[in-house]
Amino acid sequence: MRATEFTETMLGTVRLDAEPRERRLRLDLRAEADTVLRPHRTTMARLTGRARIAGLADDTGAKGELEVSPLARRRIRYRLTFTADGRVLTLDGWKSVTPRRPVASMTVLPFTLYEGDTRIGAGVLRFPLLTGLLPFLLSFRFPRRDTQAELLAPRWNGTPGRTEVWYTTLTDPATGTGIWLHHELTAPADGSEPTAHGWVAAFPREGEVRHARFGPVPWTRPEHGFTSDDVTVTAGHLTGSADDFHWKLTERPQEPPLFTFPRWAWRRPLLPAAQMLPAARAAYDGEFAYGDRTLTLRGAPGASARIYGHGNAQRWTWLHADLGGGDVLELVAAVSTRPGLRRLPPLVFLRLRHRGRTWPRRAERSAVGWLGIGRFRAGFGLPRWTVTGRTALRRIRVEVDQPAERTLVLEYRDPDGARAVCRNSETADARVVLERWWGRWRPEASWVLDRTAHAEAGDR
Repeated sequence: MRATEFTETMLGTVRLDAEPRERRLRLDLRAEADTVLRPHRTTMARLTGRARIAGLADDTGAKGELEVSPLARRRIRYRLTFTADGRVLTLDGWKSVTPRRPVASMTVLPFTLYEGDTRIGAGVLRFPLLTGLLPFLLSFRFPRRDTQAELLAPRWNGTPGRTEVWYTTLTDPATGTGIWLHHELTAPADGSEPTAHGWVAAFPREGEVRHARFGPVPWTRPEHGFTSDDVTVTAGHLTGSADDFHWKLTERPQEPPLFTFPRWAWRRPLLPAAQMLPAARAAYDGEFAYGDRTLTLRGAPGASARIYGHGNAQRWTWLHADLGGGDVLELVAAVSTRPGLRRLPPLVFLRLRHRGRTWPRRAERSAVGWLGIGRFRAGFGLPRWTVTGRTALRRIRVEVDQPAERTLVLEYRDPDGARAVCRNSETADARVVLERWWGRWRPEASWVLDRTAHAEAGDR
């Protein structure tokens, strides 16, 4: 199923009822619809962006909805909520589409401004044709929208020498406990029967990290996710038991899927491996018990991810960071096991979803740059590792700390029989600094995560 995405800028003025003069108003919006726009039908889209009123508001977290119905209802309606000087305001208006004035009716937006249900002002916005039309047309994208069930369905087609992973990481907000659920299909390179196995781990804020393994058992080729005896993963549900661990969780995705690697790498397994997140941000409810402890989860923040490929990299690092406010960072840095490639510096795949947009715009940008210029770089090591990189107008630095006492070391086997070791912490620390070029590098945003980052470093 195809979706529609585009950006739009509108300029104008607003007059507050309590003021005699007008104030300048600017909206920089991004619209996302789950279907392809069809002019003869009504299409609803989500709005995010920035609302600026001179001397009153500059909110980069504005949100709302857009109704596109130029023929069916002869209108294009905008409802946008934003904050201004601590007040929550709603802009409500529509373009009245008519064939008698096609240009004006499609570019002029009269609106009313409300605080709650009370009108506090009114104004007019206009789409700037001379400066805005070309960027508007070039911004249109029609990405494929995948359902979570489709993304969770097994990819393995019977080819030997493959591994497939479903994993979930989350943090209990009440206790600060980090939780890791890892489910894996391994199809040995020698053609022997595939097996399902995995592990579960708890990382209490204070105390010893504990884990338990399940499997291996024969792979039963489920259609909708992962199954291994008592352990299952399906859309919206994770259940299982292993030793004295027991869990029954529901998952509520909060964000669309995020492709850490290029989308084509997930669709067509041309790279040694690819990773993506069916739920880039999700809330988890239910129970998670181990030993004599039972955690009742309510809205626990986390994410679910998928991996498919030939096995682990020669060396790798991984980070998932819920940055708050809807922002999320996912990165994978790896050195391939392929001859020749293993001598190259680590390839970095970094995706930052910030203020409703994903940066870098293309997933391969952080790995290859422009002909190798501007490629992101990783510094491996423990307990600290780093990733740095830049594009034309932004640069980022990520520092991750995995203290030994909060890190679980696990060994397992790749499809080729090689030994792999991962060092995982679901209570890692991280610092992320994002800067933007405005004649010089200036801070745009920064985040500090104290024992809520999910990180891993591994090798073969």
